[in-house]
Amino acid sequence: MDDRSFDMCAVQSKLNPAEMKNGIHGSVNGSWIFFEVLMARKLLLLRHGDVGDEYHDRYIGSTNVSMSERGHQQVRTISPWLSDQSIDCCYCSPLRRCKETASIVLEQSDVEYKVDPDLREIDFGKWEGLAFADIAQKFPDEVKRWSDFDMDFAFPDGERIGDCVGRVVGIADRLTEDPADTVLVCTHGGIIRLLICYFLGLEPWQYILFRVERASVTTIELFGGAGLLCGLNETGKAAEETEG
Repeated sequence: MDDRSFDMCAVQSKLNPAEMKNGIHGSVNGSWIFFEVLMARKLLLLRHGDVGDEYHDRYIGSTNVSMSERGHQQVRTISPWLSDQSIDCCYCSPLRRCKETASIVLEQSDVEYKVDPDLREIDFGKWEGLAFADIAQKFPDEVKRWSDFDMDFAFPDGERIGDCVGRVVGIADRLTEDPADTVLVCTHGGIIRLLICYFLGLEPWQYILFRVERASVTTIELFGGAGLLCGLNETGKAAEETEG
């Protein structure tokens, strides 16, 4: 057992006492479960690095762009921090910028990334490459439905919000079932925010409460089916500055 053994934790969860697995002992107060856990599993959700100035402040979802040189350097900065996390396996979006990210992080590791198509960013359709101001001017009605997080809303020639949420639930379930202790997930900002909501028991529309920086890690510890947010926007810069 590692230093996370027998930690006392409180998380909001969809579980009830009958669903608690072996090794979890707790009491329930409303929707909160207070329990003692033999060991937590760790998810490291890594957003890809920068993709270039020409794409800043523009919606880049399904567009298959590479990282910029700045993005490669951002990922190299976080890589030593990730190397200390004893990664057991890695899941990756099929888009180029995420595969480049995973390749940099794992280049000194025996772990190989596994591509999962459900980790791709949402497809903005005709809005790909556009700035919000242009979208709001040309598509005011659609923007209103998007802001209301209408699950039946689909971006023009793009993906339906409900379909995106559905595939995030699918990958979240697979991550929960993976027996590895520490799992790295290389994906996109929107997907990471939806995963946070899922594991913390929040509604999908509450993804707007979280900002996920490029080439940063969000850490979630899993206790059975419940998640505890333990880190947000870790970039490795603090360690780099200390060493410098």
